[in-house]
Amino acid sequence: KEILGFGYLMQNAGADAAIASLWSVNDEGTQALMNKFYQVLKQGKVTKAEALRQAQIALITKVEYGFEHPFYWAPFILIGNGL
Repeated sequence: KEILGFGYLMQNAGADAAIASLWSVNDEGTQALMNKFYQVLKQGKVTKAEALRQAQIALITKVEYGFEHPFYWAPFILIGNGL
């Protein structure tokens, strides 16, 4: 209910989409995920949903990040228009 409430508030405030987490997250893992998300999104050829997917895959596959466990990448969901 809280997540849907947050998404609803963001959309009512004018956001097309928002990324939310389903549980408390690690700051460093979140920073790594968001850095990759915006890096991919900035390229301009992918949707927000695809940028989030690619960021999650980067955390899973780049062992040097140290964030391959689902705890770090799985809680994030895209609410709203992912295009």
